[in-house]
Amino acid sequence: MQRHETILNLLAKEKHVEVLDLCKQLNVSAVTIRKDLKLLEEKGLLFRTHGGASLENPYIKEKAVIEKEKISVEEKNGIAQAAAAQIDENDSIMIASGTTVQALSKFIKPKNKLTVITSSLYAVLHLIHDKNIEILQLGGYIRHSSASVIGTYASQILDSISCSKLFLGVDGIDFDYGLSTTSLEEAQLNQKMLASAQKTIVLADSSKFGKKSFAKICNLNAIDEIITDSGISSTIKKKLEEKGVKVTVV
Repeated sequence: MQRHETILNLLAKEKHVEVLDLCKQLNVSAVTIRKDLKLLEEKGLLFRTHGGASLENPYIKEKAVIEKEKISVEEKNGIAQAAAAQIDENDSIMIASGTTVQALSKFIKPKNKLTVITSSLYAVLHLIHDKNIEILQLGGYIRHSSASVIGTYASQILDSISCSKLFLGVDGIDFDYGLSTTSLEEAQLNQKMLASAQKTIVLADSSKFGKKSFAKICNLNAIDEIITDSGISSTIKKKLEEKGVKVTVV
């Protein structure tokens, strides 16, 4: 069917499509589009999502940090470099967990003093040799899969902290569900970090869009900026900007 071919062609280009957008482009009802998507999913050609469809399974399974750091390495390094350029002289920043924000720590070269609060053990290992960087390592239980701390001890420290920027890594970005990760305790710590930062910058490669995971961190309106790679589709970029999120593409 020609309509099915059009849907699949759009998916190949955009990676994710919305039901309402397909209705406008194909001039058919939402009921018809949902039936089309169901048939295409049954054939194994796409995955249905809330309000649309994706080429990839939108539900994320947990992977160890050692496995994740081998994925999209060039994209993550580019994103990390762009994020490092936003750090000001005598700044105070927070670095959450995740391989992209972990990559950020490799590119931080402060001209003067810098204060870094972090839950990431790998970030500390990258930063510890620079005497211009004062590090506050959050304490708590170690989450092996992300090499980061979680729990109430880390959360309690954040009650007494305020910083200019939070650099946040996520497992999924979905327009309806928001930002998510695979761990509920990590999501709860991320929420405390959001409350302690004046500005939140999400570092996420383009594969994270249209994905969701078990634990929700926040809605899109809680963040200020996303730094991503050129794999992001123009449609997704436009929708994020319409929601008031600055999108920086590297």
